[in-house]
Amino acid sequence: MFGHREPLTRRDLESIADEDHRYELVDGVLLMSPSPRPLHQRVVARVLAAVSVHCPRDCEALPAPVDVVLADDTVLIPDVVVGRRSDYTERALAGTPVLAVEVISPSSRLIDTELKRARLAEAGCPNYWLVDPYVPSVLCLGLRDGAYVTLDEARRDQTLALTVPYAVTLNPADLVSDY
Repeated sequence: MFGHREPLTRRDLESIADEDHRYELVDGVLLMSPSPRPLHQRVVARVLAAVSVHCPRDCEALPAPVDVVLADDTVLIPDVVVGRRSDYTERALAGTPVLAVEVISPSSRLIDTELKRARLAEAGCPNYWLVDPYVPSVLCLGLRDGAYVTLDEARRDQTLALTVPYAVTLNPADLVSDY
């Protein structure tokens, strides 16, 4: 199926039946990630809980895997995505997210910090957060004139009281703690 040299599309991606891996599509190129580790999932669950508290009624926060269709040849799966309810379809978020959050894994660092960041900026995603559980840290980026700039950042036991895109409180140490 994937022996041709044409860029892959969303339809090709939907035909893959593999529950053990997560597949994304960037500019027609297939990216595969292994199943996440417990630390990664702990952080995802806590970020989801934090962004859900004051999520506006016209939006919904969901954990991966939710396909975010940015173009026919680009489908990303952020670890946590906040989208407008009107943009969710039965299969995907078919529109630009309000917020995309990636929890960095050693195997995904370059993809999360460079590739996904660039594609989400091109698509006009106004907020992109990177959570590094190994520091731990949270970097909150906002789109300004087509590029992401740092809006706020916290390391270890610093608490972030964010107002953009809406009220969210995060503490990197609490996100990773196994208490």
